[in-house]
Amino acid sequence: MDILWQYQFRIILLGDSTVGKSSLLKRFTDGVYSDVADPTVGVDFYARSLDIEPGVKIKLQLWDTAGQERFRSITTSYYRNSVGGLLVFDLTNRKTFEHVREWHKEVSEHILPHHMVYILIGHKSDLNRDRKVSRDEAEQLAAELGVRYVETSAKCNSNVDRAFELLTRDIYELMKMGEIVTRDGWDGVKSGLTAKVLYPADGEEEELAAASAEKGCHC
Repeated sequence: MDILWQYQFRIILLGDSTVGKSSLLKRFTDGVYSDVADPTVGVDFYARSLDIEPGVKIKLQLWDTAGQERFRSITTSYYRNSVGGLLVFDLTNRKTFEHVREWHKEVSEHILPHHMVYILIGHKSDLNRDRKVSRDEAEQLAAELGVRYVETSAKCNSNVDRAFELLTRDIYELMKMGEIVTRDGWDGVKSGLTAKVLYPADGEEEELAAASAEKGCHC
């Protein structure tokens, strides 16, 4: 019997070929790492659940997209049905960093009028001697895009879980604020059979009660 989940988030990994998207996903979902990885053809699918807070389990549908241009027509069809995206670049390959803006622009324009929650990932942090992108300039780009920045290593299992957890929490908090809602025909966020009711924040309940009282009969 499957473990019950309150929400399902569909998350897509974006970035050039060879930046290590598949390695990140295999480390996060299966806890394994391999130095040998075949290029992703089209789209691969992974899944894992996270307990985001007591009584709230989030099932993550994780889509690994091919970075090569020839597969772009396949991968773009998955943009609209994703609520979150990891923008991944290789810390040892500056061109992959320079292409992050293009990935962000392409996806953001493709899903208008809706938006996606992103996190910027500098991958292969274990290869520090070969680094071609400084933390400062990566953090500057993240600030310009309005997203978080995390440096990861699938090989050393550094910050991999943290990256996915941060993105999941950001999406969940936006749901609690009402900025992200489920929509008919959209697979980005789905409610489970035991969906937790997202109650108003502290203080809002009193305001709602007061407003209801004012609207009542004063005969």
